[in-house]
This record gives sequence, structure tokens and C-alpha cells, in this order.
Amino acid sequence: MTRVALFAGSFDPITNGHLDVMASAVRLVDKLILAVGIHPGKAPLFSPEERVAMLQEICTPIGRKGGCEIACTTFGDLVVAAARRAGATVLIRGLRDAGDFDYEMQMAGMNAAMAGEVQTVFVPASPEVRPITATLVRQIARMGGDVSAFVPPAVAVQLKKKFAKS
Repeated sequence: MTRVALFAGSFDPITNGHLDVMASAVRLVDKLILAVGIHPGKAPLFSPEERVAMLQEICTPIGRKGGCEIACTTFGDLVVAAARRAGATVLIRGLRDAGDFDYEMQMAGMNAAMAGEVQTVFVPASPEVRPITATLVRQIARMGGDVSAFVPPAVAVQLKKKFAKS
């Protein structure tokens, strides 16, 4: 039986924290679907297409190295609905700190009530990536700071291009 997991996020942009969680997740499943959330109330820096392209470029080699197939998609509804469409029975959620844990426990409980067949698996972030958030990365990049320690090189290039236009 193929073990399929869904790792959902805004990935705006993808950070080394996302990659850290993903590198752990590929060891747990046969197929990992990276699902870019699209929410009408949010104004992301990168388009859904740009985020998917970055994920494919950066994450496919990590999946290959871990013996895991990587697929990318977008979704604009409930994460459990996206998981069901993808045939995923596992939701991967990264945890940085106690605040994440409290929020993610609530989400896991609600998701379990809506889709009991989908199990949430928490993956702790490595200590060196715990302070990284996409929001902080965007703020630093917007103000001309160096984000190379927080994102993959290809993302740092895309951030520079994005803010050079501003």
C-alpha cells in the first residue's frame, strides 16, 4: 500500500524551515504532496504558479534523495478536502514551538472530526530553523536584508527580483 501524505502551507516563500520538515516527511511516506494554499483574503508576494514552480524545482531532488515521489498542487478549500482529493491519509504539520503546538492541536482535532480517515503527523523543526517564518523572510527581503541563511538559493534570487521591481 502506498503511503500518501499532504504537506500544506502558503509557501510564500518556501523557507529552510519548510525544507527541514519536508526532509523528515519524505522518510515517512512514499508520496508527498506539497499543497499551496490559496486564500482570497490574503495578498501573497508570489503567485500560486510561482510558488508551485519553486517547490517543484527545490523539492523534487529532496524527494528523490529520500526515495519519495513529490507532487505539487494548489487548494482553496479545506485541507482535509485537498487531502481526500489527493488520496492522502496523512497530513504533515511542522512544529517550531509551543505556540505552533497549541494551534496545530486544535487544527488536528477539527480535521479529525471532519475526516477521521486522515491522520495528522507532527514533525518538529530542527533547532537551527525554528525561528524562520515566511513572514519574517518577506519583511527582511522587502527592507533589503540578506535572507540567504533562511531560504534556498533559488528563492533568495526570486526575492531579490521581486523587490528590485518595487
